[in-house]
Amino acid sequence: MAQYDADRVADWNDQSGERWVAHQARLDAMLAVFGQAAIEAAAPATSERVLDVGCGAGASSLALAALVGRLGQVLGVDISEPLIDRARALAPQDTPALFRVADASSAELPEGAFDILFSRFGVMFFDDPTRAFAHIRRALQPGGRVAFVCWRGVAENDWMRLPMGALKGIVPPTAPPEPEAPGPFSFGDRGRVARILTAAGFTNIAISPFDASVPFGEGATRDAAIDDAVEMTLEVGPLARTLADQPDDIRARASAAVRAAFADRPGQRFVMIDGAAWIVTARNPAS
Repeated sequence: MAQYDADRVADWNDQSGERWVAHQARLDAMLAVFGQAAIEAAAPATSERVLDVGCGAGASSLALAALVGRLGQVLGVDISEPLIDRARALAPQDTPALFRVADASSAELPEGAFDILFSRFGVMFFDDPTRAFAHIRRALQPGGRVAFVCWRGVAENDWMRLPMGALKGIVPPTAPPEPEAPGPFSFGDRGRVARILTAAGFTNIAISPFDASVPFGEGATRDAAIDDAVEMTLEVGPLARTLADQPDDIRARASAAVRAAFADRPGQRFVMIDGAAWIVTARNPAS
């Protein structure tokens, strides 16, 4: 798994990070409803201190900062320097949010410094999640709380299901990853998430499903919205990686197939797709 971590860090400091920055506004708009649900579960109060793990371009960190106010603090950490640079550029001068390039699973964090551990889709990539959560838990004060959102299964999430399903018969299938291998869907099993948090020392664990229809493509017309959805799919995420080394004719066939898949989804100026996640909360024992 050490090589996986090295490759992941390298990718998010290269193409994946740069592509996410290029599409940051649209991607954050797509994820906003999930982030808001996790923030409501965290219920941050004025003057509280929050650690935002895998903060990306800082949308959730800045939303949290608005709630904790100037007497509070939010530290957003992410392995991607391009995303942290983007977060810093978007942050107002008077925000109590700070941003740091770091891997939360191993970075030196101040012990007992935070009231809340938060994440919006940033905790599913740890090579050893139990060890990572145990490490991060030490940064929580006794009685501190956890709130994060993570994806459920592939079959329930159109942003993966639709484009990858469209590739059948065009690109040779690859072996599916192991269900518990690090990746966006590694926390799809509710029981596994509970086992990880329990083994890491957390209590009062609650895991609830959260579903939302989200805007994936946007345009002045229906066709423009579908084109936008296809373009984003070809540039960001698993489909982009799958087609990276394919010849132009295969990429053209794939693009047409993905477009047909998105054309079946509702929406006029947006392509609306279904997303399925878990909202997870837990506590650091008081003593």
